[in-house]
Amino acid sequence: MNHQQAQDTMQAAGLYNLREVDGKGLGRALVVDSNWVQTGQSPAAGTKVAPDTVITLTAIKYTDKP
Repeated sequence: MNHQQAQDTMQAAGLYNLREVDGKGLGRALVVDSNWVQTGQSPAAGTKVAPDTVITLTAIKYTDKP
């Protein structure tokens, strides 16, 4: 799923304390969220968490080579 969809899903579940990470480790800002694809999240999907839990969403650009 793209990064925007991931954020929308988290917010629909009442989770707003979201942290974005460039999965390539280049420190790039995720400016146009729909240009990025999710590669991971912490805590893992399906984990029950308190609403104030920090959720880290890791993504790479669609144009990045894996």
